[in-house]
Order: sequence, then C-alpha cells, then structure tokens
Amino acid sequence: MKKISIIIPVHNEEGNIALIHQRIKTVFSKLQNYTFELIFVNDGSRDNSQTILEQLSQEFDNVKFIEFSRNFGHQPAVKAGIDFANGNAVISMDADLQHPPELIPELIEKWENGFDVVLTNRKYPEEISYFKKKTSEIFYHFLSKISDVDLKKGGGSDFRLMDANVIQSFRNFNEDDLFLRGLTSWMGYKQTTVNFLAGTRNAGESSYNLKKMMKFAFTGITAFSVKPLYLAAYLGFIFSAFSVIGYAIYVIESFVSGTEISGWASLIMTIVFFGGLQLIILGIFGIYLGKIFKQVKERPNYIIRSKNF
Repeated sequence: MKKISIIIPVHNEEGNIALIHQRIKTVFSKLQNYTFELIFVNDGSRDNSQTILEQLSQEFDNVKFIEFSRNFGHQPAVKAGIDFANGNAVISMDADLQHPPELIPELIEKWENGFDVVLTNRKYPEEISYFKKKTSEIFYHFLSKISDVDLKKGGGSDFRLMDANVIQSFRNFNEDDLFLRGLTSWMGYKQTTVNFLAGTRNAGESSYNLKKMMKFAFTGITAFSVKPLYLAAYLGFIFSAFSVIGYAIYVIESFVSGTEISGWASLIMTIVFFGGLQLIILGIFGIYLGKIFKQVKERPNYIIRSKNF
C-alpha cells in the first residue's frame, strides 16, 4: 500500500473543511492499493476552523492538523505540511475546493508513470472575470521572461503532486521569502502538467486581496531574478539623461534670451547628474541589503502552537 500525504492550508475555512475531507475520502475509496493522510495547516484562522479540525482528527486517525501561532501566510503553511509529511508522494491543494479532489487519481497515475512532479494548469470557468484571467497570465509570462524559471505552463497553481525524493529536497530550503511555485520549477526533476477547470469556492471569502497578490508577485520576481536591479539601473540612467538634456535645453534657451544666472546652470546639472547616480547605487544596495537582512536572522518560516502528531 502506497501512502499519499495531502497538505491543505487553512485560513478561515470552517465551512469547507468537512466537505473537502469527505470528497477526498470518496476519491480514495475508489483507489486500490493507496492509503492517505490529510495534513491540515491552520494558518492563524480566526473562525472555528481549529475546533473543526480537532473534532475531525478525533474521529479519523488519518486526519492531522498543525496550528500556527499566528498567520504566517499560504507558502509557509504549505512548507510546514511538507516538513511533516511522510507519504510516498505529497499533494498540496487549497481548502476552498477550487482545486477539485477528483483530479487526484490522474495526478497519481502520472506519478506512477514515472514523473517526479505533476503540476496542474488551472483553467478558469466562464464566470471568472477577464481581468483576473489576463493579469494572472501576464504575471506568469513576465516572471518566466525575467527569471530563470518557466512558470508559463503549470506554474500558476499550488495544486501539485511531488515524489518523496522531491519532498526531501524541498526540506533543505531555508529561504526567508518562500515562492514554492518557482522553487518547484527551479529544482527540475521529471515533470509533467495536467489541465483542470477551477471549481468555485464553496464557502467563505478569499483572503487574497490586491495587496497580498502584489506582495506575492514581488516576492516571486525578486526570489528568482536580479534583472529588476539592472532594470532599475537602466531607468535611473534614462531619467538622469532626460533630466540633463532637459536642463541643457533650458540653459541654452536662457543663454539665448539673456536671462541666465551666472553659475546656476552648471550647478543644477551637476546636482541632477550625481543625485540620479547616487539613487541608482542606493537602490541596488538597498534591495540586496534588505534580502540579506531578512535571511541572516534565520528566523523560522513558521511557529507551531499545537499539532496532533
């Protein structure tokens, strides 16, 4: 019997926990030669999610929970599940049922065919806004272009299966800014992709607002590329050049019209040039220093308040 560990981050999902457990249980009742464990990671929920998880774990031996001391975020929650999973393969998925449990047999089939990582490529239903679809597509295309990882196919979802060997590699990462979608592609191994139609949220509201999505996007870009640093330098030089040219035009016009002030033009152009150059250098050092500052403190990605295993 092969064991499949399923990691499900939970943040205010009291209306979805029992339902996703039942649907996963139904899926595995039709699969022979496989057992499963559910690892729910309570990421600082403020509703009754923890109470429901404790009740569910008392009723079913294969239901486990990890409770964080506060909200650490979706990516650290997945990482916590990875750190404690002990199955032959590990599947990560969301609790809101937008990741259909009925796709699990196909993921396992691909894994049994020799793939170490089975990614999923999410297709949105018609009711999802065109803006959300397009912005998601543009972001992953942009990230693939600007970094060393390819997220255009299958990278835009945390619904994936990974072999136990891949999980062991994952546990060696100690990065402060986790971007698991990028790390999965960066690691390599033998990968394939399965398409699926995203379901609709059963209960509750998504906690991923625009601010969190922008922060997530920035983390993904800076975690796998230094090209933004070069872009900042280029922009600095461009704007400095435009400023110098603009002031030069003004100086010439003032000289022709006879309204120039002695020594003023050379002083302003010098300030503009060196001011722009200093901002370029400070920006580059600032980004690198910020990353180093957060990493060298070696704080854990999460703190566990309680668990039942």
